[in-house]
Amino acid sequence: MTKIVATPEPLSIAALALDMLLAFLLSAIVAWYYARFAETLSNRVKFAKQLPFLSLTTVLVISVVKSSLALSLGLVGALSIVRFRTAIKEPEELLYLFLAIAIGLGMGADQRVPTLVAVGIIFLLLLGSTILKPKLHRRNLYVNIQVPAGGEDGGVSFSAVNDILATHASFVDMRRLEKQPSWLQMTYFLDCKNQESLAALMDDLQARVPGCTFNFVEQSNMPGV
Repeated sequence: MTKIVATPEPLSIAALALDMLLAFLLSAIVAWYYARFAETLSNRVKFAKQLPFLSLTTVLVISVVKSSLALSLGLVGALSIVRFRTAIKEPEELLYLFLAIAIGLGMGADQRVPTLVAVGIIFLLLLGSTILKPKLHRRNLYVNIQVPAGGEDGGVSFSAVNDILATHASFVDMRRLEKQPSWLQMTYFLDCKNQESLAALMDDLQARVPGCTFNFVEQSNMPGV
């Protein structure tokens, strides 16, 4: 009895090169948009530089395993023993990671037109949400405040800081809160109307929350903008 061995179809180098070129162009556009318009606190330029290479790697993996069931099963087994320990702290980062992977999956599966159309629609929606976002919500300051914990649960200091920020800023968005036994650390995005409001905010913090430390960074000057 003759044993039939299934061999994977040869990979077309021209098709692979075209898929990788299209994936790189699409993911580069996504990376530029992320670096320019995202509101995450991390270094956006450094993160954005990795997105095209994530898409290219995904294209290569999918192109290699799509024609062979054995390779597909091998990929599943390999990924099952890999542990990714890098924490994704911002939901916005996760969105762009999935988008870069989706570009690689689509191009690696030779679904060029559907991938181009889908990414184009997603990009237009993202661009539209940025353009139509109310100016009030375009926060121009990033502030990190650390205060001694007030009372047994730290609630006094937290309430005091929130009241001060709401008094002097037209928009306040708390992005991170960390509680320790002796101190409380808060991260906000703010929209202050002018320099006078900012100066009054700093004076009020120093007067009403003794022992607090804080730093302000204009969003346009943050790493990645």
